[in-house]
Amino acid sequence: MAMLDRRQIMMGTAAAALTTGYGATALPASAATPKEQLYALFDAFFDQDLSDSPEQATNLGLDNGKHADARSKLSDRSIAAWKRDRAEPAQRIARLKKIDRKALTGEDAINYDTALFNYEAREGTSRFDYGGGSRPFVLTQYYGAYISTPNFLDSKHKIESAADADSYIARMKAFAVVLDQETERASSDAAKGVIPSDFMVDKAIAQLQQFRAIPTDKNVMVASAARRAKQYGDYDVQAAKVLTGEIQPALDRQIAALQAMRPKAVHDAGIGRLKDGDAFYAALLKIYTTTNKTPDEVHRLGLDEGAEIQARMDEILKKRGLTQGSVGARMASLGTQPDQVFPNTDEGRAQILDYCRGRLAKLQPELPKWFGLMPQIPVEVRRVPTYTEAGSSGAYYERPALDGSRPGAVYINLKDTAEWPRLSLATLIHHEGAPGHHFQLALVAQSNLPKLRQNMGFSANTEGWALYAEQVAMEMGMYEGDDLSLLGMYQARLFRASRCVVDTGIHAKGWSREKAIAYMVDTGGDSLGKISREVDRYCANPGQACSYKVGHTVWAASRERAKTRLGSKFDIKRFHDTALMVGPAPLTVLEGVIDRWQG
Repeated sequence: MAMLDRRQIMMGTAAAALTTGYGATALPASAATPKEQLYALFDAFFDQDLSDSPEQATNLGLDNGKHADARSKLSDRSIAAWKRDRAEPAQRIARLKKIDRKALTGEDAINYDTALFNYEAREGTSRFDYGGGSRPFVLTQYYGAYISTPNFLDSKHKIESAADADSYIARMKAFAVVLDQETERASSDAAKGVIPSDFMVDKAIAQLQQFRAIPTDKNVMVASAARRAKQYGDYDVQAAKVLTGEIQPALDRQIAALQAMRPKAVHDAGIGRLKDGDAFYAALLKIYTTTNKTPDEVHRLGLDEGAEIQARMDEILKKRGLTQGSVGARMASLGTQPDQVFPNTDEGRAQILDYCRGRLAKLQPELPKWFGLMPQIPVEVRRVPTYTEAGSSGAYYERPALDGSRPGAVYINLKDTAEWPRLSLATLIHHEGAPGHHFQLALVAQSNLPKLRQNMGFSANTEGWALYAEQVAMEMGMYEGDDLSLLGMYQARLFRASRCVVDTGIHAKGWSREKAIAYMVDTGGDSLGKISREVDRYCANPGQACSYKVGHTVWAASRERAKTRLGSKFDIKRFHDTALMVGPAPLTVLEGVIDRWQG
C-alpha cells in the first residue's frame, strides 16, 4: 500500500482561504487560526489529489459534483506530469510549515505531524531523476497501466447510464494515451541507463503479449462494455473499435520499446547498480518502514525473528512426529500432502475462495470480544484477474469506496492452487480480511478523519497491523485444535521475516535473484513458483517487503508496553479501538498516541 503519488499542487495564495470544513465561510489566512489554516490546506491538497488522479476519485466514490469530469479521465503519466510530481512534496512541506505547529494539540497535531512526515518521506525519493515516486522503474511485471487500468475499468467504473458508458469509452481512449506516456518515460529512463533487470523485462513483455493476444470479444474491457452497457447503445462495438484501433497499437509500441531495451538489461537484481541506487534504497526504506532503520538493521531483524519463529515451528512439527530435515523441508512436504492440495481446476479455485469466506464467517462472533469498533462495510473474496497472475503478488486487498458504495475486496492469486495448501489459508484471510486489512481500512473509511488523512498510505502501519492481526486471530482461538493452520500462521510470519533478509540482501548486499529465491524456499518451505514471483516483486518494488515485519514489531511492542504500564486496567478492546482510530500514520505517530493513552 504505497503512499499517495499525486500531481503538483496548483494553488495560488488564495488557497489558504478555502472552506475549512467547519462551515461555508472562507477565512483569509491572516484571520484564520492555525487549526483552520491546517484543515483549509488539507481540503486544498485533497481536492488537488482528486483532480490529478481521476482513478482515485472513482475508487473513493467521489467522481461527482465538481469532480464529475473525472469519470471520463485517467491520470496524466507524461514526463511533464512526472516532473510536476517531483516538485509537489517540497511545495506542500513549505505550505505546512507556514502553520504554527506549536498552536496545535490533540488530533490536530497528529494530523499535522502525519501529513508532514508523508511529504518529507516522499521528498526523499523525488530527488532522483528516474522511476516514479516510490518505485525505481516505470514499467515492470508488477507495475504499469497495462496491469491496473483494465481491471479498474471493469470493476471500479460504474455504468448506470448512457453518460457513464460514454465516459467508459473516453477512459478507454485515455488508456491508449497513458500507455504511450509510460512507454516514453520508460524509454527516457532507459537512455539514462535505468532499465529493469532482464527477468523483469522478460516477464513484462510476456504479460503484455498475453494481454495483447486476447481475442477482442474476450478482452476484459470489451466484455465489460458488452455486459454492462449494451442496453444503452452499441458500446461493445465502440469498445472493440477503441481496443483494436488505439489500445492495441499502443500496446505494440510498449512491447517494442521493452524489446528494444532488453539487450541492455542486466541480470543484477538490486537497485544498487543504478545511479545513486544506495541512496534511493535508503529513501525507499524510509517511506515503507517509516523509520530510520538502516539496511543492516532490517537485515538483522529478519534473521533474528526468523530464527525464533523456526524454533516454534520445529517444536510443533516434532510433536506431529516430523523430525527429519530442516523446518523449510518439512513444511514443503506437509504442503504437498493430499489433504492439503486443492485441484488445480476452476472447481479447486472455487473451493479455496469458499474456504476463505468460511473462515471469515467463523471469526465474526468472536470479534466483539476484542474490538469495540466494528466495520460496517462488507468484504468480498475474489480471484486475481488471470491476465495479471504471472506478475501479481500472492494476495492483496483493495479498499472500499469512502461512501460504502463498493465493498472491500481480498484478491487471491490462483494461478496454481498448489501454492495455497489448506494450512496457509486461515492466516491469509485473517491478514487480508478480518481482523487485518479490511478491518483497519474499512474503519478508516467510516471515521471522521480528514479525507486527506484517510487516503494516505503508510505500509509499515497497515502491513504491520495485518501481521499483528494474524497474531490476534490466534489469540482469539481461530487455530485452536488445528496445529496445521497454526503452522501456516508461523510459516506466514517466517515469510515476512525472510522478506527483510531478502529485500535488503538484494538491494544493499548484492544478493542475486537466485540466492534470494533459494533462501526463502529453504527457510520457509513455500513453493518455488510462489517464491519466484515474490522475489521478482521485491526487485520491482524495493523496500516495501520490509514494512510488514518492521511494522509488526512496533504494533506488538506497543501493546506489551501498554499491558505492562496499565496492568489489570489494560483493556484489549480499548487498546485496539484507540490504535485503529489513529488511522494511517507513521509508526512514530502511532507509538506516541498509544503511549499517551497509557497515561
